[in-house]
Amino acid sequence: MEVRDVLEFVKVEHTLFSLPFVLIGFVLADREFGSQSMDLVWIIVAAIGARGLAMALNRIIDREIDAENPRTASRHLPSGTISNRAAWMLSAAFLGMLLFAAWRLNEVALKMAWLPVLAFVAYPYTKRVSWICHFWIGLCLALAPAGAWVAISADTLGWAAITGMFDGGTEFLWYPELFFISLGVALWITAFDINYARMDVDVDREQGIRSFPASYGNQATMGLSVALTIGWLACFLLTGMHEFTDRRGFRYTLWVPAVLLMALINILVMTRGAQAATESDEAMGGFQKTLFRASMFTGWALLASLMFVAYYSDGLED
Repeated sequence: MEVRDVLEFVKVEHTLFSLPFVLIGFVLADREFGSQSMDLVWIIVAAIGARGLAMALNRIIDREIDAENPRTASRHLPSGTISNRAAWMLSAAFLGMLLFAAWRLNEVALKMAWLPVLAFVAYPYTKRVSWICHFWIGLCLALAPAGAWVAISADTLGWAAITGMFDGGTEFLWYPELFFISLGVALWITAFDINYARMDVDVDREQGIRSFPASYGNQATMGLSVALTIGWLACFLLTGMHEFTDRRGFRYTLWVPAVLLMALINILVMTRGAQAATESDEAMGGFQKTLFRASMFTGWALLASLMFVAYYSDGLED
């Protein structure tokens, strides 16, 4: 088993796809509470471990389904490129990365590490039961900004970062900003995953996989995708317009236009692009590449605009 096989097995590009969610949570917490010199490193290590674990578990649990799907039959486990034992060893290694990084951050991060692990294990089974599986994977990714925020804020607040229980009363510091960011990520990834499932509609119907496109068809998928995108647009706008810091003006002038532009791009891809994708397998492949790139660009663009607001707007306000 070579390094290339490992990177392909866990789809390293999907780690780059999800990393902005984690970093958005870090930026929000760092701006409000500050962070220690190595915190960002351990946040990234934890994110790589979590994403690698999620992908490895999904591949292991879905190996029999993948073997019966022409599109996925050549994946590492069905084809025998990587053995089940090696896959479990990789899962253990990624779990070790997650737990070690959480331990280096603080007690709260370590003791809450079970939550994403449980979510990762449950996800592959949800698709066998209901199209709610798309919302479940959205929830899994929503844990990224929430987890990073809690890991940093807990250095200052301890368990109150989650519970909101202070000596002087109860105050949930994660609401509304982190709440709407995380909810927005959940809706965003749900929309992405619903469109990702377009590739396997016929096979999903044969295998009894209850994806939304297989259950309700193309037009319903398009309509739900647009509705979900409008949903995450609203969540992110609420974040940008909330008077979270004294830099509210820059949230209006940078974050809000970035959110609007990214939502428009995603809607165009999920409507016009999806319509063209039904013409052939090659068109579907092109649609999936465009969808992935648009979603990845959205994450990094929103992170960049938030970092500008958080770290570089001081001099412009003077």
